[in-house]
Amino acid sequence: MSRPVLVTGLGLVSCVGEGIDAHLAALESGAAPRADTETFAPYCVHPAPPIAWDGQIPKRSDQRQMEAWQRLGVYAAGLALESAGVKEDAALKQALHLVVAAGGGERDYAVDGAILTGLRDAADPGAYLNERLQNDLRPTLFLAQLSNLLAGNIAIVHGVTGASRTFMGEESAGVDALRIAQARVASGQIDAILVGGSYSAERPDVLVVHEMGGYLARAPYRPVFERADAAPGFILGSCAAFLILESEAHAAARGARALARLDRVASDRTQRIPGSVAASLEALWPQAGLTAPDHVLSGATGVAPITAEEQDALARLAPDAGLHALGDVIGHGLEVVAPLGAALAAGLVAAGSAREVAVTTVGHRRGEGVLRLVPA
Repeated sequence: MSRPVLVTGLGLVSCVGEGIDAHLAALESGAAPRADTETFAPYCVHPAPPIAWDGQIPKRSDQRQMEAWQRLGVYAAGLALESAGVKEDAALKQALHLVVAAGGGERDYAVDGAILTGLRDAADPGAYLNERLQNDLRPTLFLAQLSNLLAGNIAIVHGVTGASRTFMGEESAGVDALRIAQARVASGQIDAILVGGSYSAERPDVLVVHEMGGYLARAPYRPVFERADAAPGFILGSCAAFLILESEAHAAARGARALARLDRVASDRTQRIPGSVAASLEALWPQAGLTAPDHVLSGATGVAPITAEEQDALARLAPDAGLHALGDVIGHGLEVVAPLGAALAAGLVAAGSAREVAVTTVGHRRGEGVLRLVPA
């Protein structure tokens, strides 16, 4: 059995603001997203917008105990519930399942800095590192880093108490969160699910990690497909996106408005050798059921040379489609790329701007995904 899976609620937050209308306007304008080029110079980030947290997280005590990435996610999840018209439906939320894609929490920057400095002159770097990690890290820090705290806070704040799962693994985590959520509804295992993720880019620790891998682009901002070898890499963006997915019958029974249909989600994982990205996308395209999309929303990172390879492949696969890099709208949000792309695609379909939208996610290290959204 394969049932139609409908998108009935959207919650989005990024540097362009909150809600689907703000994001569709930013996509249409093509203007460069708001960027902070000073706080983390020579790198820039696309910061979160000013948010009145009370709108979705009414208790100040809840707000205080969450880190930024958790607040963003809980807020976006509330927007999605509100958009779907189930914010006050306690019975539905008690049965609502949840899938989250998220990375780890914030680290103790002072301890990390001291350890990295000491490693330079350590006679035995391995022994030094083990000793410092055992003695210097606060026990509570490990709890703060747990990715599934986002799911826990969504349950506490919004009363979403069905079964929950948390995926880790950067861009692939977002793809698989959607793939699993869509498949469970389509197969008849469940009738409704809340799926999405969140990411805070305004953190020295994540900038250090990605710079050590050579993945960060330096200021000033350049469009994703114009970075090439001159300024390759991604510009991180603070963002969150959640979607409510429902079976057609479940949505109809409660009179919900269907924004779009999440038709298929296909994923792959290849080694980064020349030609692997193009071959993967070409294989995933028919698996996702794509024919002639009006728009392609690409999660391209800007990392060379895979971004150029993706651009060439998409020019062959969808020569007549409008190609938009999500990084030119909200920055790069790792786990959030696929959910945010799916939400934007659903918004385009709901607005009547497209009959078929493709969303691609090619990870900066490994992992590819392709999604198809069409009218409900």
